[in-house]
Amino acid sequence: MALEKILFGTYTRRVSKGIYEAALNTETGELQDAKLVAEVGSPTYLALSKANTLYAVDKNGDQGGLAVLNFADDTATLTQEVLAEGASPAYVAVDEARQLLYSGNYHKGTLEVFAIAADGSLTLTDSFQSEGSGPRPEQGSSHVHWNNLTPDNRVAVVDLGADKVLTFDVSDAGKLTLVATYETEAGFGPRHLRFSPDGQYAYLLGELSSQLSVLKYNADGSFTHLQTVATIPADWTEHNGGAAIYLSNDGKFVYTSNRGHNSIAVFAVKDNGASVAHIQWISTEGDFPRDFALSPDDAFLVAANQNTDNVTVYRRDAVTGELTLSQKDFEIPESVRVLFI
Repeated sequence: MALEKILFGTYTRRVSKGIYEAALNTETGELQDAKLVAEVGSPTYLALSKANTLYAVDKNGDQGGLAVLNFADDTATLTQEVLAEGASPAYVAVDEARQLLYSGNYHKGTLEVFAIAADGSLTLTDSFQSEGSGPRPEQGSSHVHWNNLTPDNRVAVVDLGADKVLTFDVSDAGKLTLVATYETEAGFGPRHLRFSPDGQYAYLLGELSSQLSVLKYNADGSFTHLQTVATIPADWTEHNGGAAIYLSNDGKFVYTSNRGHNSIAVFAVKDNGASVAHIQWISTEGDFPRDFALSPDDAFLVAANQNTDNVTVYRRDAVTGELTLSQKDFEIPESVRVLFI
């Protein structure tokens, strides 16, 4: 029996206590053995380093920031909290080559860079204050929602509030230099970004517009718009927000989650990466799916429904890219982040 372990980040507003772990049985296609591994305040996003240090969004009273946890033997031990007044970050990503960590704050509109010490602890090395706004009510100011490495080891930052994607060079010492700014159409509300395996293309998910854009990624760090498609049916009139986006390992399929329509949308990649075509919507069997994840071998997709406290498992067809429901009622409270470990 093969088991794939998964960590779940959560909100702790109602019933959740922090970070949970469960195991995916790859024979039955079902999750089992849920347990709490760390009590952390609303750890809505998680990243695990190769040194088994777990970095989690953290909230403690009126302060927000990051929790650093030593993750060993299925237990997570808190070793450091990096907190400041105000809201918690929305996203955290590890840069293994430079031993840096990037944290994006939605409410503050900032990107922060930390050096990772040998023991996993963090020291701030630089920060960037993004600026701008957009036409929608949610776009009154800058809202950084995603930050991660580009294929050429720059850092891309997605600003939902300002309708921008910013590209930075990063020094080994963790200092940022802005090298390119891409502007979406007004009100697109970009949330998350993923790159094609060959690094030539990027797929940008719009939360506020419920759209997916295909971009060419250029050698100078800039982006060129190629295509935009909807992530929801044309006749859907109720509220929806695009949430997470991932690619299959072969780069042939793109998956996005819809909060409101409560579905996973599946797109086939065409033209060697330069365009996409919608092929499937499938219900998440719950309400408000934020993050999801493909298993390391792409055989399964696991989606978390925040409002209904349940996680849904799908089998994935490697040829067609389509999903088939495998399990829909596995309980993880207020779950938002899905991380295979």
